[in-house]
Amino acid sequence: MLILSLEYEDGRKERRQLALPARIGRSREAELHIAAWRVAKEHANLSCGAAGVFLEDSGSLQGTFLNGRRISHHGPLRIGDEIVIGPCRMQVDALPEPTYLPLAKREASGVAMAMKEVEPDTLALAYEGHTQSNASRPNTYEGVSTPEAAAAKLAYRQRLHNELLQALDLRRRDLAAMSDEALRVEAVGVLRRIMREHDDLPPEWSAQALVQEVVDEAVGLGPLETLLADNDITEIMVNRHDEIYVEVNGSLKRHSAQFSSEQAVLGVVDRIVSPIGRRIDDSSPMVDARLQDGSRVNAVIPPIALRGPCLTIRKFPQRRLNMDDLLRVGALDASMSDFLHACVMQRRNIIVSGGTGSGKTTLLNVLSHCIPLPERIVTIEDAAELRLNHPHLVSLEARPANIEGRGAVTIRDLVRNALRMRPDRIVVGECRGAEAFDMLTAMNTGHEGSLTTLHANSPRDALARLETMILMAGMDLPLAAVREHIAASVDLIVQQVRAVDGRRRINAIVEVTGMESGRIQTQDLFRLEAGPPLSFVGCQVMPEFLSRGGGLSSAHSGIDMAMLSRRTVVPDALQGGRLA
Repeated sequence: MLILSLEYEDGRKERRQLALPARIGRSREAELHIAAWRVAKEHANLSCGAAGVFLEDSGSLQGTFLNGRRISHHGPLRIGDEIVIGPCRMQVDALPEPTYLPLAKREASGVAMAMKEVEPDTLALAYEGHTQSNASRPNTYEGVSTPEAAAAKLAYRQRLHNELLQALDLRRRDLAAMSDEALRVEAVGVLRRIMREHDDLPPEWSAQALVQEVVDEAVGLGPLETLLADNDITEIMVNRHDEIYVEVNGSLKRHSAQFSSEQAVLGVVDRIVSPIGRRIDDSSPMVDARLQDGSRVNAVIPPIALRGPCLTIRKFPQRRLNMDDLLRVGALDASMSDFLHACVMQRRNIIVSGGTGSGKTTLLNVLSHCIPLPERIVTIEDAAELRLNHPHLVSLEARPANIEGRGAVTIRDLVRNALRMRPDRIVVGECRGAEAFDMLTAMNTGHEGSLTTLHANSPRDALARLETMILMAGMDLPLAAVREHIAASVDLIVQQVRAVDGRRRINAIVEVTGMESGRIQTQDLFRLEAGPPLSFVGCQVMPEFLSRGGGLSSAHSGIDMAMLSRRTVVPDALQGGRLA
């Protein structure tokens, strides 16, 4: 029986015993009846599974809260957990005996109960994943032969995970005072002791793999540890705790790895965002963060994420890329590479535009490496991703508001401040809003050679989006003045595209030539022709910026007509390349 201590807002207290499964709601048929307008007819459900007691919200408007956090599905519950539904606060005083038994003693009913906690397609996927080679999956269990066994392993892992957290008492431990290595060593020792006490590990299971996976989830990044170590995986998408997709060579596929519970995902998210001073909770359910290697992280949790915590990680290459790497994979040709290098050296203002995942940040990193060493660079980002190999570098990062809604430092604040830091170049990771006006102002007032990125499907769309973002700044400027400001500030737009096969290339290099009849004029300098064959083509047009505003002549700039007239066919071998 599940025993709960109930306390209502009016001071009433009672103690209830519930046989599981049990419904909680305003309906008279509910096993735990709470008569209040804030409680739905069928508000939540309590069920007993292979790993313990689970609490699930039934889609109520007011929500179900566990230990101060709104949840959609959580389990297993622990003694002392506090559940708040409407005017009633419930504390878990006693739990029924878990239905878990060692695999050798499990009866058919026990296996069926364990399978209820995992969706059928997840079971099948887990089974398929465990039949793969252990050489490619070092954390894979051994001895998985059926979906039922996969479910039993998941239940066993959930139980060990919960017992390890209780033994370590992570909520009361000062994690900041312990190094990651020390905490992991302690967790491994505690978990091995727990496993020795139970002594119910079937001989066909790998104890070492099990210890590694449980410890990773308790004090590390869980199944993400293995995925992050796999160089073939470029992006990781956690849709829910038992549904993970990965991107390999530009294509998405579902992976057999999974977290043991929704709470385990929340723990991993908290371990990612806490060290960099970010927070994620009910009042701020979205966060942008980064890993220690610079990989980009985005997390969304309930109540916004209806299926449970959602985590997206875009991995960064292990080493800093350069122009030679882009040439190797056919992202551009030698003429485009030489031209862009010359433009950066000659302090041209460049905007890299493209869709999500098209490689804008990668190209921005590569272009930044072309900046001469004596110059001072100030980088400004929402979440630091740029990895510049430059001796004179200042990196600034925006800060979200605190729990009281104060203390936010926006990209626009940082751009304004950077103007007082004597920069030679300002590099903004991405322009998304009103900071575009300050960025263009910097480009037009003595900070030539600045770089930034923005989301757009084409160079013309990039100009239209710049207009929109400047109008968002609330400067109340006429559209003609905005366009003149853009035309005077931007020299080049480099358009990045991502093909359907996942390959990333420069689609066009376009010069902004000025204003005519109230419209910003552009001309193509390079473009990608689909063919066949796939080719990079120079448009045989000399840039106008070489002859205006005191610019250098083509003879002194390193740019000549031969560079701008070359056609390069992308070989089939390069068309299938990827950055590593």
